Amino acid sequence: MLIETPAGNYTFIRGIGSFSAAVCARPGFAIVHANFRPLAPLTEAYARIERHLQTLNRPLAALCGIQLRVPRPFSREGFEEFNRPYIERLRRWSLEVEGANPVARTNVAFEVNPIAEPAMASFFYTVPSHYAPPTWVLSGVPEIASRDGGIKVVAHGDTSVDGLRQKTACILEVLGRHLDELQLTWSQATSVNLYGVHDLHPLMASLILPTIGEAARRGITWHFARPPVTGLELEIDACAVLREEIL
Repeated sequence: MLIETPAGNYTFIRGIGSFSAAVCARPGFAIVHANFRPLAPLTEAYARIERHLQTLNRPLAALCGIQLRVPRPFSREGFEEFNRPYIERLRRWSLEVEGANPVARTNVAFEVNPIAEPAMASFFYTVPSHYAPPTWVLSGVPEIASRDGGIKVVAHGDTSVDGLRQKTACILEVLGRHLDELQLTWSQATSVNLYGVHDLHPLMASLILPTIGEAARRGITWHFARPPVTGLELEIDACAVLREEIL
């Protein structure tokens, strides 16, 4: 279901409590991707988001996406505990719309050179713009599928080529549905990110690149990182933005 955020100038697909599934800027607006260099501890990052948007005369409601990094994958209970203060922060900013969190999110853990505390890698926000192509952000999706009325980890524990193929196909299918719901296409993507520690080279030419189509010409960024919950192996996200910024 598509929901409008009039104050933020974007549309989003309802997701779970801690993030929306996808966002797309409304006509007359475009999405900018602001990257922290180096990564910013969460408390510092929240304050910097406030200052940055204030400097641009943009409301906090313009915030439409966040990319987080955590020290290690959580248990499911630990993941819920981690999300509580994050959700509370967005509520204090009065970002909820129709009882839903509109902000897209990716949250992963580095496998090599892990960080000591949760940090923010980047955020997305809307600005007035006459840029014609649509701009959007897809939240990171792991290999979880709705099956027989329940939620299932696809090919759970199977990191063989066949297992990874099943996982990747599931993720691309879910992301494709989100794009379809927003009437968008992979070809518009300016960035496609893959998060995993297993060898996906056998799947590139046969599955991943054919699925993302023309976006493959802009390459795929591979992050040697894991999804934020134990038992998951892969995650993929994507975006189409007006510009990239370094803060």
